[in-house]
Amino acid sequence: MTSEIEENIARVRERLAAACARAGRRPKDVRLVAATKTVSADRIRQAYQCGLSDFGENRVQEAGSKREALADLAITWHLIGHLQSNKAKPARDLFAWVHSVDSLRLAERLHRAASGSLETLSPNSRRLKVLIEVNLGGEATKSGIAEAEAMELAGQIGRLDSLQLCGWMLVPPYSDEPEASRPYFFRLRELAKVINSAGLPGVATQELSMGMSHDFEVAIEEGATIVRVGTAIFGPRS
Repeated sequence: MTSEIEENIARVRERLAAACARAGRRPKDVRLVAATKTVSADRIRQAYQCGLSDFGENRVQEAGSKREALADLAITWHLIGHLQSNKAKPARDLFAWVHSVDSLRLAERLHRAASGSLETLSPNSRRLKVLIEVNLGGEATKSGIAEAEAMELAGQIGRLDSLQLCGWMLVPPYSDEPEASRPYFFRLRELAKVINSAGLPGVATQELSMGMSHDFEVAIEEGATIVRVGTAIFGPRS
């Protein structure tokens, strides 16, 4: 009997593939990260059994308990929510990817947290993949660095050898209309091009983490390489 989660994942994959076809892209070039804020470990396990292996958490504490419960699974954990710099050490231990770096202070904390742990089997045993979160909407209630400061921060992170700067993350201003997000997705893609062309040491970004359940198709059309989908997979949050 097909589960609700399995049906939802199939629909999301169909939507993803259709968006890729419209953009002349390959579905395998878009990483589907299941956003699991408030989602139980049992439901994450169901999604894993349906073929997903990338899961995104918003909070360090919530991720810790779920990772322990799901330690038998080969999950790649992403931190997709705001990270306070005083939680850099546990975040470094828990996650393979941090999407929400928005200051040099946080990047330096994540870098220092790698000290003395390179022989372990945790994510500390390799360079931590990080994305810079950019606040293109200028919303005071959202995290993210200002567009004008993005190149300077990229150059600073490029010098931290325990971090691998992979790309950029965006949460555009919310709208019920997916097309309202398109200008922001386009601007992030163009910003990444400009910064890549500057030739900064250690800065050769490939990833664009943008698009959620309601607008990920538009994000793919504008070049997203990572989409963060929660509600369309797990249903409305409880």
